[in-house]
Amino acid sequence: MPIPESQLDTWSSQGSVTQSQTTYGTIRAALEPKDSPYAAKSCEIFLQGSYGNDTNIFADSDVDVVIKTDGIYYEDTSNLNPTDLAIYKSTWTAGKYSYQDFKNEVTTQLTKKFGSSVKPGTKAIFVERNGSRRDADVLPAAQYRKYLSFQSSASQSYVEGICFWAADGTQIINYPALHSANCTVKHQGANSWFKPTVRILKNMRNTMVAKGYLTEGVAPSYFLEGMLYNVPTNLFGQSYQDTVVKAINWLVETDQTKLVCANEQYYLCHPSSPVTWRSESLKAYLNAAVKFWVES
Repeated sequence: MPIPESQLDTWSSQGSVTQSQTTYGTIRAALEPKDSPYAAKSCEIFLQGSYGNDTNIFADSDVDVVIKTDGIYYEDTSNLNPTDLAIYKSTWTAGKYSYQDFKNEVTTQLTKKFGSSVKPGTKAIFVERNGSRRDADVLPAAQYRKYLSFQSSASQSYVEGICFWAADGTQIINYPALHSANCTVKHQGANSWFKPTVRILKNMRNTMVAKGYLTEGVAPSYFLEGMLYNVPTNLFGQSYQDTVVKAINWLVETDQTKLVCANEQYYLCHPSSPVTWRSESLKAYLNAAVKFWVES
């Protein structure tokens, strides 16, 4: 039997945003004083993840905050033609300020405000909850540029993202602004069915894990959102039952090697990339979802 429409309707609801907004406001206020050590480094602070994309469910807890500096940038010039690359190299000069400098300064600033609640992690800086403030992961990041052309400093084009380094030295490059913008366009194109359906899949995933259909950690929310982003917009609508069935069937039958992340800068699945899903995990999720739907 399919999952009742009433259950899917409940799962489609957005979780509470009051505490997340309070947490974000508190973290932001701690990060942006004009006397911070990085105040002159042109920083941008924003939410990412489910709270940033309005796909949070009631089970979501941690608030993901990014503080990105444009005071430094890292780049990929592999797409430049030889002439543009030569011009770029002739204008480029090494800076003295590094990502690690910025991360250290952000850690110091957070510790100044939150004391022992601040715990540096392998990627982000964890700020432990207190009172109405939720747990938060604060990610210091630098601007990243994937260059498309470079005729001069005044005439250049690039895809902008962020980058940071994990504790093991791995550089991680992602495009949260593109992800968010593309998901919003998808939501609008699907007549506002996309984000509620993401929330359904997240709640369904949690239930599948609780009932033993799926192993914890196989289907992270970010990848479920990216997976659904690929589903044609004409398959959304009429009812949640109809939308979920059509979406899952399309994903099972399509060429999964062609699926892309919502930022459209990476394929959704890759065997080793730190920012993509594994194809075997995608298949395990889809198999479990079909079985769960049939047996519910």
